Amino acid sequence: MGGKMSKNGNPSAVLQFDGNLQYVSELFSYEEACKLDPELEFFDSNLQAQTKQAINKLAVGVEVRSLSVESLKDVISCLLEMNQEVVKVILERKQDIWKSPELFDLVEEYFNNSLQTMDFCTALEKCLKRAKDGQMIIQVALQQFAEAGEGHHQKTLEELRSFKMAASPFTEEFFTLLQSVYSQQVSMLKKLVAKKSKLDKKLKSIKVWRRVSSIIFASVFATVLICSVVAAAVAAPPVAAALAAASAIPIGSAGKWVDSLWKNYEVALKSQKEVINSMHVGAYVAIKDLDNIRVLVDRLEIEIGSLLQNVDFALQAQDAIKLGIEEITKKFEVFTKSIEDLDDHATRCHRDIQRARTVVLQKIIKHPS
Repeated sequence: MGGKMSKNGNPSAVLQFDGNLQYVSELFSYEEACKLDPELEFFDSNLQAQTKQAINKLAVGVEVRSLSVESLKDVISCLLEMNQEVVKVILERKQDIWKSPELFDLVEEYFNNSLQTMDFCTALEKCLKRAKDGQMIIQVALQQFAEAGEGHHQKTLEELRSFKMAASPFTEEFFTLLQSVYSQQVSMLKKLVAKKSKLDKKLKSIKVWRRVSSIIFASVFATVLICSVVAAAVAAPPVAAALAAASAIPIGSAGKWVDSLWKNYEVALKSQKEVINSMHVGAYVAIKDLDNIRVLVDRLEIEIGSLLQNVDFALQAQDAIKLGIEEITKKFEVFTKSIEDLDDHATRCHRDIQRARTVVLQKIIKHPS
């Protein structure tokens, strides 16, 4: 439109409001955009046709040195059609990205889930304390057996009975809580993946907003051109000057405004994606930590079950205690290692959640309002 329109009606004489042609670079940029974007080129062709038609109507009025009502109606109709095209494009692409209830709900859910996962870590620590109490009982039993003489293992048997009578360190409530927080984190991860996919699609469609910007610029340019021709045609220099001055402002300001709007849109999308990515990483790490904890809990339960079998064997008869203690001694080291591994992972899970919450908060602070 930039090159073609410049040949119609000598617009340089009309647009030279302040002594020079102000928008040459914008028009060249718009022409390049049309070459690269078929939809924008189609819009430009329609815009050229409408603008040319309006100016031709005005030219007829100028030849008879008067403007007919019909010609003015045509001009008004042309302006309305161009504006409607712009409105249509904007409404089709309108997105309220500065206020995102969906993102807010995800953030709120993420922090609630992380708090419940930390509560689970606290529950796990209580279970580990009971497991360590059992570890201490077995350790005392082994020491007493080593120190006692042949046939004097009453205290050892008492300790073994205490271990047998102790409830399992992992209660039904613990496993229910583990399943609950695990399901929450998996659900959270799915929602974040879906939201991230939506944001990626929006970022890929940024070129649409470039098109919108170009459409607005071209429409405003054409509108100013037509209004200027109207002002010249009625041969009223003061009116022509006033219209030109008033119309010169929207071209530059509208272009800058639309450009800043597009940039804000892109910045907001990228900021949202940063928040989503940080929550995605946090949820993923939490799931992996919970997976490891589940495996280690199962392993520890197996070790406890094996120890209980050996304790039962040692308690059967006086002559069985020695063989039972030998088996318990063999498994005690593995039992202790399982407790230490689980303790380390519980600490790691709690720390990972705290770090992830901190990262998400930092991203939110940076997120544009």
